[in-house]
Amino acid sequence: MSADGSSTASAEKSVLLPNDVLPEHIGRLQPLAMKLVRPIFHRLWDIDVEGAEHLPETGPAIFCPNHVSVIDSFMLPSVLPRALTYVGKAEYLDDWKTAKLFPALGMIPIDRRGGDSARAALDAAKAVLDGGGWFGIYPEGTRSRSGKLHKGHTGAARLAVETGAPIYPVGLVGTREIQPPDQARPHLFMKATIRIGAPIMVEGARVGDRAVYRRIIDEVMFEIQALCGQEYVNTYAGAKSDVDPAVPAPPKDEVEPTIPRRSSASVLTPRPLVTTGS
Repeated sequence: MSADGSSTASAEKSVLLPNDVLPEHIGRLQPLAMKLVRPIFHRLWDIDVEGAEHLPETGPAIFCPNHVSVIDSFMLPSVLPRALTYVGKAEYLDDWKTAKLFPALGMIPIDRRGGDSARAALDAAKAVLDGGGWFGIYPEGTRSRSGKLHKGHTGAARLAVETGAPIYPVGLVGTREIQPPDQARPHLFMKATIRIGAPIMVEGARVGDRAVYRRIIDEVMFEIQALCGQEYVNTYAGAKSDVDPAVPAPPKDEVEPTIPRRSSASVLTPRPLVTTGS
């Protein structure tokens, strides 16, 4: 019997459910790809994993890593024991080289402009989590070209509240050095560290409360910052200040307040983040 009360047999079945609720081509090649990628990646790079003890044996989970390199989307799945479905920008489908490959590897395309297309992607993600699967999403929404950690979008928080799935913050260290922005091929035989934080639990959070979603994702970003060590800036990735490091950050009195930050020593302490009264 697992910690959440489900049996081992039902847990094994839940791992298969995402393939039943997603389009047939999503994730079709992931099992084979991971069998090939895992040993290859560990030969090509010195990959160190910290916090693997936090990974759940059963049930759904949302993984929220920082995003500084193209190779991030392959590094995290290469060290996880279960399949990871994730969202990626819909623009990948415009390129014939990636239009079929990335969805087959588990990518759900999302239109970053929002609207119905973005909602459809999150609905598909919700189906993965409702089926007991693992789902990955970059809370920054896109790669940070400046190397700084940016303000998070609330999609991951909304999914967590709607499904009850815990959020696992992840810090990726060294991937930017392996494959810097605009570099077509990665450097080989370098070190990468993947730090998996303890889960952020959201039981009792009120569905539809945007203020609650913001509080949750602000906490997630703080946890990620403690794991990866990047400088945090309270602007969204992709803004001009992200592309041009010479643009100064806004004064502190112009930055919207976030939740109180905890010490880095408490990052690995799981606890409910928000609760609501009657």
